[in-house]
Amino acid sequence: MRSALYSPGVFSPTTDTSEIELTLRNARSALLRERCPAGHWEGELSSSALSTATAVCALHFASLEAHSRLIDRGSLWLLAHQNADGGWGDTVDSVSNISATLLGWAALQLVRPGSQGALRARDWVEREVGDLGAYFIAQAVEDRYGKDRTFAVPILMMCALSGILGEEETSAWRWVRQLPMELAAFPRSLYAALRLPVVSYALPLLIAIGLARHRKLRNPVLGPLREWVWPRISRLLESIQPSSGGFLEASPLTSFVAIALANAGERNHPVVTRAVQFLEKGVRPDGSWAIESNLAVWVSTLAAKALQGRDGSKPDFRKADRRRLRIWIEEQQSKSVHPFTLAKPGAWAWTHFSGGVPDADDTQGALLALRALQSGAAGPETLEAVEKGCEWLLDLQNADGGIPTFCRGWGALPFDRSSPDLTAHVLRAWDDWKDEVRGPVRARMDRSMEFALRYLQEVQEPSGAWVPLWFGNQEVPDEANRTYGTAMVLISLNQVDPWAIGQAESMRTAAAEWLLEQQNPDGGWGAGDGSSSSIEETALAVEALAGLEPRPSFERRLQRGAEYLIRATKQGTEFPARPIGSHFAKIYYSERLYPMIWTVSALQSI
Repeated sequence: MRSALYSPGVFSPTTDTSEIELTLRNARSALLRERCPAGHWEGELSSSALSTATAVCALHFASLEAHSRLIDRGSLWLLAHQNADGGWGDTVDSVSNISATLLGWAALQLVRPGSQGALRARDWVEREVGDLGAYFIAQAVEDRYGKDRTFAVPILMMCALSGILGEEETSAWRWVRQLPMELAAFPRSLYAALRLPVVSYALPLLIAIGLARHRKLRNPVLGPLREWVWPRISRLLESIQPSSGGFLEASPLTSFVAIALANAGERNHPVVTRAVQFLEKGVRPDGSWAIESNLAVWVSTLAAKALQGRDGSKPDFRKADRRRLRIWIEEQQSKSVHPFTLAKPGAWAWTHFSGGVPDADDTQGALLALRALQSGAAGPETLEAVEKGCEWLLDLQNADGGIPTFCRGWGALPFDRSSPDLTAHVLRAWDDWKDEVRGPVRARMDRSMEFALRYLQEVQEPSGAWVPLWFGNQEVPDEANRTYGTAMVLISLNQVDPWAIGQAESMRTAAAEWLLEQQNPDGGWGAGDGSSSSIEETALAVEALAGLEPRPSFERRLQRGAEYLIRATKQGTEFPARPIGSHFAKIYYSERLYPMIWTVSALQSI
């Protein structure tokens, strides 16, 4: 529901809106054309040097002869997309970083040893780290990821296997931390108490790399125990592998598991076989791999909300198409306990493929999309799905009032902790549905909404900004995308029921002032701190500010933001994507539909 401070538009009647209207029409048409035949959106994630390097290595270790062509094409893609400085970033538009460059170097060391590309990558690492000694490389990797070993350990495993940490295998593997694979033999209900050193959904890495490191450097005390529990956790690993073969539908995670098992003497393990099949299906025509299969559920819910807008349905988004999309979204709701996180039924993942994991942000996205796609009161099937989704989110809320991504109670690592962007999104979803759900559910939602608002107050920075979890920006020193976080929270606060305004008004005012301060001279927004403008960040800032009460002091600012979008999209006909999305462990990606979707949302809000 709208806040009392919401305004349907902030431009004065004298403002010429013809260019805005033309750009919006073009952008809507472009977005509608992106639907697949089934009526939803699948989008397209950017190709990834990091994913391509890990896939090449997995095919090399798991089945070299059978996949020599894919290995060759993947390595050629890496050479063709190596940055001028010799390194790689997470996407072809990203600056070089230590993770992607070490993995790219490792891949070339294995399949094209002595190549010019491998030598250039080595030189980049030496310049970045200051020394090619194993200690310095290991320290640089661990410094980037801190306590979270989800990605640091696999990267160092690849460095050990490729000779980057030294030619002597025993010595090289000592830089790869032993993951406690034996803990996976405990009942799943105890994992939170055990505080595993990887994110909640990276259990396959814990098992596979733990086994590989154990068999490379056998511990005289724990070694017999690990061999004794291996048959049990081997069956567990096989049982949690999705039918697609891809853990989380992610090429790096799936590749690391296959690499580890192959080097632990388990090349013929069924998990390796299915992982290789997943990689075979995921390779792109140019020989590259993306970070994961797709974000179909996420981008479809974003598109549904954008096309409906705040004023209801539009003629170009037909009722039959809306109904078909609503049914498809309802069909993606989880129907059983999830094997990775033990999440109860009732939530949504980011993809319609089997490797997706139910999470808070995709669940709120589905709930908001179902609300937007309704014409009138929800039918019984939709309302049943909505109540299950709302209750799933209620059960997820942490003790601090915030919403984590996957699991309540883990809390040891970033993706299991509360975050302001997820919390604000869920707050908005609860608000949208609280008048239609059953009384007991509504009562819980009212209490949880107040709790969530208090959390947002507590984590808002003194500047007025919020730091999000799943989006970043490589141009700012701490890589935190405060424009995304602040805009997303403000968009939600602008639309909650009037009862919350008393708690939310000061937060909104501070957030709006922060956003206005970050506008660049070209009229657009980056992530703050003088970072360059992008379509994605500008669109979000414009939508957030347009939802406030009209104020002459920033009417011209919003107009300049709209003008930036008109120029940057060439009146809604081109949508160059920026790598602002971040996967686990600070892996960046771009999604082709983000600038298109958010441009539609922004221009419809003004």
